[in-house]
Amino acid sequence: MEGFKIYYDEEEDILYLAKEGEEAEVVELEAGVNMELDNNGKLIGVEVFKASHVFKNVLKPMEKKLQFA
Repeated sequence: MEGFKIYYDEEEDILYLAKEGEEAEVVELEAGVNMELDNNGKLIGVEVFKASHVFKNVLKPMEKKLQFA
């Protein structure tokens, strides 16, 4: 996902993956997961609502790896 930056809104528990571009369309992939597209249909963003819940099964293993990174 070259060119994407990752942002996390701790207060709202939303994970954003975004890159430069103007949003023209939002596609709901499933409840709480949206894909943002530009005018050419290219992916410019992903939003994951309730991110801590969505990623709860991978956060602990990731935390262990980050301790050694």
